[in-house]
Amino acid sequence: MTQAQTDMATLGGGCFWCVEAVYKELRGIQRIVSGYAGGHMPNPTYREVCADITGHAEVVQLTYDPKVISYRDILDVFFTIHDPTTLNRQGNDIGESYRSIILTHTPQQEIEAKEAIKRAGESGAWGKKRIVTEVKPLDTFWTAEAYHQDYYANNPDNPYCYFTIEPKLAKLRKYYLEKLKK
Repeated sequence: MTQAQTDMATLGGGCFWCVEAVYKELRGIQRIVSGYAGGHMPNPTYREVCADITGHAEVVQLTYDPKVISYRDILDVFFTIHDPTTLNRQGNDIGESYRSIILTHTPQQEIEAKEAIKRAGESGAWGKKRIVTEVKPLDTFWTAEAYHQDYYANNPDNPYCYFTIEPKLAKLRKYYLEKLKK
């Protein structure tokens, strides 16, 4: 018996609630965990991360089936649903914890991440703005508190979700309809 192969991707594109909600819609994504990575403090809390004292970003860690969705597709969605040209900011969310970051699991992912940044920059989608997405190897991933997991699904009436997540989902549905779960 062969076991299905899965890969992992770790991405930060602002608030992890937003990024999680988008990737939950895609076929091939098997598991999503919201957490913190890219910083220096062990076992950070949400309060510490938001205070910008940990160096961590809010990220999601995806477990996915590469036979269904490729790492390239995951990155292309990533560059569609957030603004990779704003340093330490996504909309009204400001601070180092909201930076655009790709934390790689393998040298091949690093290569693909840099290629995705180049594609995003050359696409014209961001005008002449420079892509500021950070790429670095994943050191340690820290799982966020339980109330952050499946946040959008558990809090659909939250005004933040409506005004911030819904437009990202609309963009996903517009550009990646063929990749959505049925």
